[in-house]
Amino acid sequence: MPRTLTAGLPEKIGRRATVRGWVHRRRRLSHVSFLVVRDRAGLAQVIVSDEPGRRQVDGLGEKTAVAVEGTVVANPKAPGGAELTDPRITVLGSASPPPVELWRPALAAGLPALLDHAPITWRHPAQAAVWRLAAASLRGFRHTLDERGFTEIQTPKLVGGSTESGATVFTVDYFGRPAYLAQSPQFYKQIMVGVFERVYEVGPVFRAEPHDTARHLAEYVSLDVELGFIDDHRDVLAVLREVLAGMLEAIRTDVPDAVAPAGARLPEVPERIPVIHFRDALALVGAHPDEPDLAPEHERRIGRWALEEHGSDFVAVEGHPARKRPFYTSPQPDDPRWTNSFDLLFRGLELVTGGQRLHEYADYAQALADRGEATGPYEPYLQAFRHGMPPHGGFALGLERWTARLVGADNIRRTTLFPRDLHRLTP
Repeated sequence: MPRTLTAGLPEKIGRRATVRGWVHRRRRLSHVSFLVVRDRAGLAQVIVSDEPGRRQVDGLGEKTAVAVEGTVVANPKAPGGAELTDPRITVLGSASPPPVELWRPALAAGLPALLDHAPITWRHPAQAAVWRLAAASLRGFRHTLDERGFTEIQTPKLVGGSTESGATVFTVDYFGRPAYLAQSPQFYKQIMVGVFERVYEVGPVFRAEPHDTARHLAEYVSLDVELGFIDDHRDVLAVLREVLAGMLEAIRTDVPDAVAPAGARLPEVPERIPVIHFRDALALVGAHPDEPDLAPEHERRIGRWALEEHGSDFVAVEGHPARKRPFYTSPQPDDPRWTNSFDLLFRGLELVTGGQRLHEYADYAQALADRGEATGPYEPYLQAFRHGMPPHGGFALGLERWTARLVGADNIRRTTLFPRDLHRLTP
């Protein structure tokens, strides 16, 4: 008999159907036993009244994989309004007791236990709901950009040099010579603007920064975008706004049932994201005007200001100091101390970095010379700029950090399937 997902049982009322899934919960009463089976679509209640069947249910461990064939009957109190009766149960895969009680509404385990047993704890419906939000966000990201003429690319993760700083890369042995895990696809996505004009990538990036904080990982999923023929960084911010709206629309459309179990609060993206210049942001938070960057407390205060003054969970801080931005960042035309770049804060935390890039070879040569660097190591990248690159820019968004802000997680590791950080290489 073909498989029926649990969510489809109401369509089979009065007929026989087979569900396949895992034992989620068992309960024995005086004359009947209840077996709850979980599959990717939800839960199904099975009524077992004969004694041999009840003994079989008693012997099924939680998370045992089973197939259950039965007659579908209506029951408003059952999950989805239907349940299986007169069942025939077939064990598909045995299971020992899991390290946590997955049938409970919430997981009581601490973060170390969640991470140590991630292959099991991600089976909990509330945990799985978190990643369903992330997966829907990815679909919305791709769909939004596909509709706007972007081409998805894939770039190397083993590279011959670092993008920004050799101190923050992982070195690997590449057939007897050193190579590095890519910090970002920055150089490659810029190069591909010269081919497709508009490109994006979804892929892992690696940072060998010895951070041991709730907001940093050594490996994370980066959503990268680059587009050509722009006027300035505000064009990039406009595309980012559309992308965020598309990601949220995908959640609302594709997985609305995951929002509450994951504990998410979905924001509204304003038609125009509020913008504040970096120098004004420093004044707003009472920081010294020579501060090169915003501290986490500054970000939180700016986030509160955006919510109070503009009713927005999002705010862009533009014009960061040139001395704190990568060499490829375009300067602010009227004052080169500042840059045509931005950080987007979401609920008081930096979520996205973006901006306009240099696009003339001579400007790159000068920018590197100003930092005491030669062009030689960068020539494989810079050759694209000798042959007609348009004004362009882009941004990068961390998937795990985005999801963490949606669900209000206190640690980014709660929204990462298998985190890699200063201490963790397993599971």
